Amino acid sequence: MRGMSGLFRMTPLFAALFANACHASPRAISSSDPASPLGLERTIALPDVSGRIDHFAIDLRDKLLFVAEYGNGTVDAVDLVAGTVADRITGLHEPQGLAVLADGQVFVACGDGSVHFYYARGRHEIATLTLEDDADNVRVDARNGHVVVGYGSGALAVIDPASHHLLATLELTGHPEGFRLIGGKALVNIPDRGVIVAADIDAGKVTSSWSTGLRRMNFPLAIDPSGRWFAIAYRFPAALQVRSADSGDEIRTRRACGDADDLFIDGDRFFLVCGAGNIDVVSTTDAGAETVRVATAPGARTGLFVPELRTLFLAVPSRGGSAAIWALSTNASSLK
Repeated sequence: MRGMSGLFRMTPLFAALFANACHASPRAISSSDPASPLGLERTIALPDVSGRIDHFAIDLRDKLLFVAEYGNGTVDAVDLVAGTVADRITGLHEPQGLAVLADGQVFVACGDGSVHFYYARGRHEIATLTLEDDADNVRVDARNGHVVVGYGSGALAVIDPASHHLLATLELTGHPEGFRLIGGKALVNIPDRGVIVAADIDAGKVTSSWSTGLRRMNFPLAIDPSGRWFAIAYRFPAALQVRSADSGDEIRTRRACGDADDLFIDGDRFFLVCGAGNIDVVSTTDAGAETVRVATAPGARTGLFVPELRTLFLAVPSRGGSAAIWALSTNASSLK
């Protein structure tokens, strides 16, 4: 790899950009250290899984964690009580997005644009439909149970899980990566355009678009439960930024771990999951607070924080070893 000087010179503009994110170096800690804010409670093997692992979904009733194994073409149902893989869906083309619905259906979005509905236990497919391509991130609208999927060269699809029909399409300017819903509003990262957009799901239109400026590769996004602000993470340069949900104005920015892919809010702290082999634990309220950087594994950039279990699940890909799920507890165990 070339040094940074081989890529660009530190012009005054870049110097200002990096100074904006300047904070003290994070405090590095192992997940096995008793002082860690995220303690490794359990490792669950994913047998015969190779390649990239994408998104998770949780079935709290049956304590099943669903894992989209993109490179494997499979979705595993992991029994969190037994600590083993209970079932596997096979024959999928690049499974990416997942959701467990209120009636127990499991929704899978795939790289070829196909979306599938399954019963939670077993491999029986209920229905399928096809979008343009690259069906990816999935959210469930808490108001009505509709499934919202980002896909293609730029759109959100709204699907009725009862009829399995496409209800509406919201056009965007580029492929949506991380997006979140709050009421009828969606906030969407579009990294290939260097923007974040706000959209009205019910009206099917974009209401605001905010540039990321010189920052690029804005993938994960999280919204404050109050709806007043949201946070995004950039991969270049690596940073965590908080913005106003109304105006899109920057509130604060700080350095972050590299290759960020998932971001969660737990009360007054962020969990930022990064493929560089770290999870940054950062205060949501104190701009000057220390970042605690918990060591994980290279390429482990997919996570799911489940507040009901006080656990952050992390996908560790098979890089010289076996693929696995790490269960990182934020306090006393709730899986036993």
